[in-house]
Amino acid sequence: MNREKLTKNDITLLKKKYGDNIEEALKKVDNYYPVQYLIGHVNFYGYQFKVDENVLIPRFETELLVEKTLELIKKYNFHKPKVLDIGTGSGCIAITLKKEVNCEVTAIDISEKALNVAKENAKLNKVDIKFINKDILNEELIGNYDVIISNPPYLTKDDEVGRELVYEPQNALYVEDDTIFYKEIIKKGSRVLNKKSIIAFETGICHHKEIISYARDFFPKAFIISELDYSGRNRYIFIINE
Repeated sequence: MNREKLTKNDITLLKKKYGDNIEEALKKVDNYYPVQYLIGHVNFYGYQFKVDENVLIPRFETELLVEKTLELIKKYNFHKPKVLDIGTGSGCIAITLKKEVNCEVTAIDISEKALNVAKENAKLNKVDIKFINKDILNEELIGNYDVIISNPPYLTKDDEVGRELVYEPQNALYVEDDTIFYKEIIKKGSRVLNKKSIIAFETGICHHKEIISYARDFFPKAFIISELDYSGRNRYIFIINE
């Protein structure tokens, strides 16, 4: 992005924050530095979230993940569900679910710096969430849950991406095996999910068949849905156990 693509609201917020030093901020934008980090916060699902270089910038695709998950929670009549958000980052998913439905939420992340941002966002949005520093690839899940939701790393170094991504936390974006997190979450999730449950994933646009096939091994009776994002690309997988 360069300054010509900034919205009027972006300019207003930058002027408010940087005043006479706005030109320095605009130079960063011209070098593809995310304007969201310069402003310091974003709106997600109608709520405000602090963002900095320790967390991914929440995107529209993830708003749709939350929207679809909320619809499923209501459709299948979950009463005060216990929710686990894996790879919470800024906390946008966990916090929004807590704001939108009566539920108990646990959020985990491998990054302590990300969790510090998420905790600030929980305070900002006045919600009580249990945050845990955990490595999902090397540690077991503990507890029992009705809903597991995750937008894990799924990009590989071969993927073509925008230049601004270089400023976002790389371990939250890239992985050598772009299905490993989904498989670990499915496997470990099968041990902690209640009989009636939902797993909700945001994914890359490939490997849906592979992930769904893997899920069938652990949840043979599940109703599994593959859904599209706003661009018509495979983006979401929902594993529903009634």
